[in-house]
Parts: sequence; structure tokens; C-alpha cells
Amino acid sequence: MSEESPVTPSWLSPDPTAWASGGGGAMDNSTGLGTFPPEETMSPSQLPLLVNPWDIVLCSSGTLIACENALVVLVIWQNPALRAPMFLLIGSLALADLLAGLGLVLHFTCAYLLRSDAAQLLTVGLVVASFSASVFSLLAITIDRYLSLYYALTYNSERTAAFTYTMLVLLWGLSLCLGLLPVTGVNCLAEEATCSVVRPLTKNNIAVLSVSFLLLFGLMLQLYVQICKIVMRHAHQIALQHHFLAATPHYVTTRKGVSTLAIILGTFAACWMPFTVYSLIADYTYPPLYTYATLVPATYNSVINPVIYAFRNQEIQKALWLVCCGCVPASVAQRARTPSDV
Repeated sequence: MSEESPVTPSWLSPDPTAWASGGGGAMDNSTGLGTFPPEETMSPSQLPLLVNPWDIVLCSSGTLIACENALVVLVIWQNPALRAPMFLLIGSLALADLLAGLGLVLHFTCAYLLRSDAAQLLTVGLVVASFSASVFSLLAITIDRYLSLYYALTYNSERTAAFTYTMLVLLWGLSLCLGLLPVTGVNCLAEEATCSVVRPLTKNNIAVLSVSFLLLFGLMLQLYVQICKIVMRHAHQIALQHHFLAATPHYVTTRKGVSTLAIILGTFAACWMPFTVYSLIADYTYPPLYTYATLVPATYNSVINPVIYAFRNQEIQKALWLVCCGCVPASVAQRARTPSDV
């Protein structure tokens, strides 16, 4: 058939009802659309849904992600005091998650209103680039946390700032390249058999992203182990000097930073690991319900990131209080920021 296949309104399947049926309905491979009896012969409960409920969930998640992270980006942008390397990396993470949220909303809007190949590829590319930048920013923050402990005396030097800017350029450049792959032709719109669990990404494309995630997570885990070793060594040295480990402020603040990193890594793995593993073993023939069930939790990592990083940080808390009510509570103002606070 010479007719061009219509654009799918969903992330996964041209059939908007496949999420409920498990993809097992009759499909016309020439058009990519499900075949249904005439509407006049069908009961209201049998009529195909015009909007996939899972896509509504993703769009809602994107809205929440965008609102949360827009507030963080605004606070960091407007406050000149938040220019240390740590805040630049937190700002990079918030900006990446903000763009990811906007990408989810734009994909929903373009898929159901424009139904255009170009719009679909652009929005998917934006989502891939944004989530990649988010993951890379988490790795950069872990590296920064390690350097702040390993090179504690020289951490605030100009060399640290230059290294931070270099990491930011590299992570955003690499993320942009990954996002441009679907736009520049690495997609499965022309050949459905090459599709992955997330249309229009190819199986090879999603495999590269998944393996990269596993490697990055392994590197983050290794850095976290090294951080724990440094903290234990420092705590032991302080214990010898003070004869009572739990009473030293340095131990308390360092333990807080390590605990925060443990929360970050645990949350990161819980959100992304199911989708990463599933995308490696599955393809477009698998029931869409399984893909949505692993993809939606992955987006929640961008919902949690501002809570773990930004809203727990004392300096950002002060800036938020100033923006919201024009004052800073005494309990917040009297707390001093330490390098161990993430």
C-alpha cells in the first residue's frame, strides 16, 4: 500500500486501545491501526478510547515535574549567592528535569493534536536529551560530592569551578547528541519491526541508552563506596581527637551528606532500573501495559530530585522563604551550610 502510515498518538503502539488489550487485537500492518467493527454496531463500552489513560498519567507527571523544577531554576537563577559549583550542578539537574517535564507535556499535546512525524520526533528527542542530562547531572553531583571530600582543603578553588563548567558542557553536549539521534533518522517510523518498547526509538537506540544507564549507575555506586571509605576514615580520625565520635559536628554533617547520597542512589535505582532492564529484554511486540508500568515510575525520579537536592539544601531553603513570604524563619537563618549538605 502506498498510503503513508498515520502517526501513532501513543508512546508505544499505533492502537490507542492496545494498553488495555495487551496488544493482542487484530492489527492492519499496512496502516498500523487497529481494526474495529462499525461504530453503529458497537456498544458504548466497546468504542475505542480517543486518549490513552497512561498518556494522561505521563502528561500529569510532566506537568508536576515542570512546575517543581521551574521553581528551583528560578530561585538559583535569581540568587547571586547560589553560584558555587554545587548549586550549578543542582541547577543543571533542575533544568534537565524541567525540560523533561515540558517534553512529556509537549509530546502529549503534539501526538493528539498535531499527529505529525516531525512533531513526534522533536518531542521524543527533547525527552531523551532531557532525561539523559538529568542522569548525567546526577553523576556529576556524585563526582562533586566525592571531590569535596577527597580534596576538602582545595575544594573551593578556581580549578574546581573550571572542572564543574567542563562537566556541564560535556554532559549537555552528550545529552544533545543522544536527543538528536531520533530526529536525524535513527528511528523506526519507516520500519516498524525495528521499534523498541518506546516508539519511535529503535531497539539499538534504547539498548545504548539502557547500557549507558547501567554503566553510569555502576560508576555512581563505586564513587559512593569511595565516599563511604573517606567518611569512615575521617570519622575515625576525629574520634581519636575528640574521644567521642557522635558529639562532633563534622561527623554529624558528613553522615547527613552520605545518608542523602544513599537516598539519592536508592531512589535513582528504584525509579529507573525496572524500565532499563525491561527495555533491554523486550521489544515492540510486548504488551504496552508493561512498558507504561515501568516508564511511569522512571519519570517520578524527576519529581523526587528537587525534594532530595534543592528543597533540603539550606541556602535554597532560605531563598525559597524569601521568594514565598519575603522573610526567613530564625530556625532556617541560623543554620550554616556545610559541604556535606547536598
